[in-house]
Amino acid sequence: MAESDRSGGAPAFNAPSVVVSLVGAVVAAFLVQTFGGFEIARDMLVWGALIPARYAPAADGSVYIFPGGIFADLWTFVTYTFLHGGWAHVLVNSIWLLAFGAPVARRLGTARFLTFYFICGIIGGITHVVIHAGALVPVIGASAAVSGLMGGAARFVFLAGGPLGMIGTGQTGLEGAPRAQASILQALTDKRTLIFIAVWIGLNFLFGASGLSMSGQAVSIAWEAHLGGFLSGLLLFGFFDPVKPSASGGPGNVGYGDWRG
Repeated sequence: MAESDRSGGAPAFNAPSVVVSLVGAVVAAFLVQTFGGFEIARDMLVWGALIPARYAPAADGSVYIFPGGIFADLWTFVTYTFLHGGWAHVLVNSIWLLAFGAPVARRLGTARFLTFYFICGIIGGITHVVIHAGALVPVIGASAAVSGLMGGAARFVFLAGGPLGMIGTGQTGLEGAPRAQASILQALTDKRTLIFIAVWIGLNFLFGASGLSMSGQAVSIAWEAHLGGFLSGLLLFGFFDPVKPSASGGPGNVGYGDWRG
């Protein structure tokens, strides 16, 4: 397993192939939804969307049976992350996936990155299913998994050697900066990280709980899934973040752009 960036360009604009592939898969799935015809779009939602009523009776006590049985009960916690409700939904999630997926993928490597991404999406989905037990409204979108990437990124982007490590420190560059270990204690005692977390949670409550979108239109946003994904990424990132050896064989003395997973 190896993941490195030798392009020499800014990390934000040279996304690792695993991130680009994820974006491509999301866009491809939506193209099938959009141009595959009504029946295909319907089947993709029934078989692939996350529907809380699969796991508990509806509010009126009714029990619904959905296609796929127990296997679909499991795989929809992953497949829902590839389905989207419109081009704006796809575009926003793709932009955030590129922005936050790139630094996380560089740090973790391909296999750890994919595992981390989907675990965050699964936990975000479970959070929504528990809070909305029995609901018939399907949940779709990569937002919970992408929120997990944001939570994971919050653990290291402001640390020494991270892509935003110079913000608020008076530093002018990252040359020679050692790789800082992204402990949860370090993250939660850094005011920049706390501000990032507070702003993210505040925006989700504002646009999620209120039902408003950036355009001012009322939409249904699964903000509970976002929150579950973000917190899982923030809290679980350390389990996926390996200690990297330096060129001399010692731990943790590798520059940001040279890490491998």
